[in-house]
Amino acid sequence: MLNRFAAYLSGELGRSPHTVRGYLADLRSLRAHLESRGRGWEDLDVPLVRAWLSHARDTGASRATVARRVAAVRALTRFLYREGVLATDPGPRLAGPAQQRALPAVLDERQAAAALSRGPDETPAALRGRAVVETLYATGVRVAELCALDLADVDRERDTVRVLGKGAKERTVPVGGPALEAIDAWLSGGRPEMAVPGSGTALFLGARGGRLGVRQAREDVHTYLRAAGVDGTPHGLRHSAATHLLNGGADLRSVQEFLGHASPRSTQIYTHVSVQRLRDTYRRAHPRA
Repeated sequence: MLNRFAAYLSGELGRSPHTVRGYLADLRSLRAHLESRGRGWEDLDVPLVRAWLSHARDTGASRATVARRVAAVRALTRFLYREGVLATDPGPRLAGPAQQRALPAVLDERQAAAALSRGPDETPAALRGRAVVETLYATGVRVAELCALDLADVDRERDTVRVLGKGAKERTVPVGGPALEAIDAWLSGGRPEMAVPGSGTALFLGARGGRLGVRQAREDVHTYLRAAGVDGTPHGLRHSAATHLLNGGADLRSVQEFLGHASPRSTQIYTHVSVQRLRDTYRRAHPRA
């Protein structure tokens, strides 16, 4: 049943491999909970799930872990109901804990400018590192989305990048001149040195000539930013890009599209860092400021 559910998650819902692995790990725990009580999937109901979640909380599970477990169960019960295993779907009656979302760590505009102003070494790895950092900051893409980029995804006529995001949703985001210059430097001086017959169409390549992996991309970012005297991560660059857009006057809906968020609630976390912009607007607009 879990194998069929995994195929449903990835094939029909387009969930990422990371999400599928997380859900399956949670649901194996739920299966053990059911088996310890002599129950099966067909017996799944709200009291059984609540008892399982309560045990998780009692053993120290975080709010985020419990919320993910609730999401996994909701997806499973919807699937089991569709398959006829359950007569009704108890999922909508399961409430997850309120999420306490951490405020994102961001670079300010001066830090970002300083980090990206230094000239790169001319080694293939250094050229790739600069192109990776520039592209992440310019486009706000997730590191996995960056690693999935192909050569044809960069549109030079429109200065955009085509991105395949979560849930296999495609979006087009703008990319600035410095990032395009860094990509060009990588394509002319770095990629040919790393390419092998099996490299295919990947934009960024790893040391062995295959598509750049997420782990190596993270290391590229850490190495590049450390050399510039800045502490940052790929997701920090994404946070920074969104924050700087808002500080520069972009509206929340545009930033939502830019980041590929399905809901504006995911984008609203960035508004906390735009207090200075709000103060400036207040001083300009309010008659009693």
